Amino acid sequence: MAEFDPSTHPHRRFNPLTNEYVLVSPHRTKRPWLGQTEAPQASNLPEYDSECFLCPGNKRIGGELNEAYKNTMVFENDFAAVLPSPGPIAPVAPHPLLITQPVQGGCDVLCFHPRHDLTLARLEVPDIEKIIEEWTNVYLKRGRQDGIKYVQIFENKGAMMGCSNPHPHGQVWSLSEVPTLPATEIASLTTYASSEVAPSGAPKGPGGCPCLLCEYAHFELTVPEAEGRIVVQNEHWVALVPWWATWPFEILLLPHSRHISSLYHLLAEEKASFAQILSQITKRYDNLFNCSFAYSMGLHQRPVPPAEGADLSSLEPEDITHLHLHFSPPLLRSSTVRKFLVGFELMAEAQRDLTPEQAAKRLRDCDAVHYLDRA
Repeated sequence: MAEFDPSTHPHRRFNPLTNEYVLVSPHRTKRPWLGQTEAPQASNLPEYDSECFLCPGNKRIGGELNEAYKNTMVFENDFAAVLPSPGPIAPVAPHPLLITQPVQGGCDVLCFHPRHDLTLARLEVPDIEKIIEEWTNVYLKRGRQDGIKYVQIFENKGAMMGCSNPHPHGQVWSLSEVPTLPATEIASLTTYASSEVAPSGAPKGPGGCPCLLCEYAHFELTVPEAEGRIVVQNEHWVALVPWWATWPFEILLLPHSRHISSLYHLLAEEKASFAQILSQITKRYDNLFNCSFAYSMGLHQRPVPPAEGADLSSLEPEDITHLHLHFSPPLLRSSTVRKFLVGFELMAEAQRDLTPEQAAKRLRDCDAVHYLDRA
C-alpha cells in the first residue's frame, strides 16, 4: 500500500476553534470547470465618485451629508441590522423548539479612506494604522455601552462577497448577546485553557501560556517553510493558511510574540507591525490573480473591552480570548472562478480541494509589490 500523502490522498482535518472537520480532496484540483464564472472586481475606479454614498461631502441615502474627511470616517449605519432600543418584549415561546430572543445594539460604518479607488492593498501603511486606531476607538465606545456584550469588526470586500459599494470601508456591529461563531470559539479556548497540558503533552505555548492560539502559532513557527502554512510574518504577527482552512486561500492572522486578548491591549509597536502585515497580506491576495481580490475579513477578540481604568496586569476570564483575524476569500482558480459552499458542504461538512500547504506556498510566492505598482 502506498504511503499516505496529504497532497494527494483525501483526508479530514479538525478545527479546534469550532470543533468541526473539513474534508480535504487534493486530487480534485485537476477537474475541469464548466460552471459559473464571475466578473473580476474593477480596479480602475475614479478617485472620487459623485454618486457614491461614502465619498467625502456626498449625501447618503438617508439625506445626511458626509463630512469632508481626510483620513477615516465613522457613522451609524443608515440600515442597521440591530437597533439601540430593545423593542417589545418577545412573546412566550409557543414550544420549547421555537424560541425568540430579543437583541439590541448598533451598527457603524467605517470608511477607510476618502479616495474611492483605494483598498487596504493600495493604502500606505500609515493610513492602515489610522484604520486600526478607529477600530479600537469604536470597540471601546460601543463595547462600554450599557447592555452591549459583543462587538464585531469586519469587512466585506468585492461584489461577490455581498459588498454593495466599492468605496473602501468596513463595519462594526455591537450586540446585546455574543453571536454563535465567536461564542463557539470562546468555549473552545476556555476548554483548552482549563486542561493541564497541550494535546501534545508539552507546556502550553510560549512560557506555558494556556491559550490554544498561542500554542498553535508557536507550533506553526517551528514548521519548515517547505512543509508549512505561513504566508508572511514579522516581529509580532504571523499570517498563515490554517491547518483546518475551509476557503481555498483562507488566512488566519494573529499575534505570536505574546498573548493579546483585544485591540485595547496592543502596544504602539504592535499596532505598527499589525498595519504592516495587513498591507502585506492584502497585496499578496491581489497579486495572486492580478485582480482586486474579494474576501470577508472578521476580527475576533475579547467580546468587549475591560472597564476603563481596569488593571491590565491581571487576566480576567474574558482575556482567554486571543486577538485574531479571519480572512475568508471565495476565489479558487482564477479571478473569475470562485469556491461554492453547496451540496456536500451544506448537508455534511466543509470541503476543500487545494491543501492549506499548497495555498500558503502560492500566497507566499506572490510579489510583495502590488501588481498595479510594478514598473
